[in-house]
Parts: sequence; C-alpha cells; structure tokens
Amino acid sequence: MSRLLKIVFLYAMMAACSDSEPELVIPEGARIISFSGYDWVVSTTGGRKAGPGPNYFNDSEENVWVDDRGRLHMKITYRDGRWNCSRVELAQHTGYGRYIFYLSTRPDSLDKQVVWGLYTYKNDEEEIDIEFSRWGIDNNHEAQYVIQPSYKPGNKARFRTDLDGSYSTHLFEWSKKRIDFASYHGHRKEPVSENQIIARWSYFGADNPPDSDERLKMNLWLFRGTPPSDGREAEVIIDHVEILN
Repeated sequence: MSRLLKIVFLYAMMAACSDSEPELVIPEGARIISFSGYDWVVSTTGGRKAGPGPNYFNDSEENVWVDDRGRLHMKITYRDGRWNCSRVELAQHTGYGRYIFYLSTRPDSLDKQVVWGLYTYKNDEEEIDIEFSRWGIDNNHEAQYVIQPSYKPGNKARFRTDLDGSYSTHLFEWSKKRIDFASYHGHRKEPVSENQIIARWSYFGADNPPDSDERLKMNLWLFRGTPPSDGREAEVIIDHVEILN
C-alpha cells in the first residue's frame, strides 16, 4: 500500500467546466478495487465539492462496486441531502496503446445533466476523452471525442450513438503521431460490417499528449453540479476494459 499512498490526483477540468480539480493526496486507507485485471483507486473528495462540476465524489460501495460477474458499476446517489458522484483511477501508468471500453449501459439513456467520462489525464492540457452527455440540453448530441484543450478548433468531434441495443464498445488508439477513436454497436474489438460502426474520428493535431505520467480514469458526474432533471439516481455498467500496448 505504501506506493499507493504516494499517488497524487490532479483532477481534470472536463469539457464546458470552468473549475479545475484541486490536488488531493490519497490518504492511508484509500479504497482500491480490482477490475479487468487492474487495481483502481476509488476517488473521494472527503465531503467537500470539487471539479468537475463541482460535485461531491464518494468512494462508498453504494457509488462504486464490482459485481459477481466482474463488471464495474458506477453510480450517482442521493444521500443525506446531497448528490454523490463517482470516479476511479488506474493505479499505474500505461502510456501509448489501444484503450477499449465495453459498456453495458446505453449512454443515450442518461439524464441530460449526467456526464460519463472515459479518459486519460495528466493535466488540463494533456487529456484524451470519450464523453457521454447532453450537457444540460434536451435533444443534444450525447457523445463526443475530445483532445484537451477542447476549446481549440479541431479538438472535438460530437456524434449521436443511435444504439441498436444495450451494449456498445468505445475506444481510442493513442500513438505519438495520431489518436484514432471509434465506437461500435455490441461488444467487439473490430466491426465486421459498416452498419456496426457508430462513429470514427482521427486526430493529428498539435495537442496530442506526450506519453508521460498520465493515468486512465473513468467518472460519472453532474454537469455544473446541477441535480438530474428527472430527480433520479444514475448508474452505468462497464463490462470490462482492455489496454493493448
């Protein structure tokens, strides 16, 4: 555990948010879960708000857990008069490679205030994102690929998922010269036909992050800290994650 006590969280400013996440040293007793063959640190903000949002992030088993099928559940819960969001961070650096996320929850089923992020992060300008959210707008596109900083022209591609079932696969392949994104219907590393492809996008710009000490993270939070418009808790399920270097 001593190595994990030294992990420092440099929380990301997510797209459309103005507040950066402060530094937070992981205390002794940090909650660690095993998922997809890796150890993950479950984030907590210790009963205070922090970005993105800002929101409360809770490391309880009500917010983050792995079920008996090995699937990761992340949840936004309402407890003691406040909304509690969730975030996990890989406990090791993985660098260039192919990052594949097999989802068992429809991203287009989420409330318009909910944001679901799959991303690598070192700082606010060295970040690669797959994000699902309508950003508080009815009928907005619910998905996007992003290279931070997202405000720069050409650093973002938005799309609709238009799923034909509950399962989908989303990935980015990160190398020194480019980043290739893709989303597919079902759980698959590669599509066998064009109709299985939801979206694709390739980035060749100057903001491709260097392979340094970034970490893979996943989070579920509320845009601008605003409660879900439907007043309901939100839950997502990640079947598994693959990192191919």
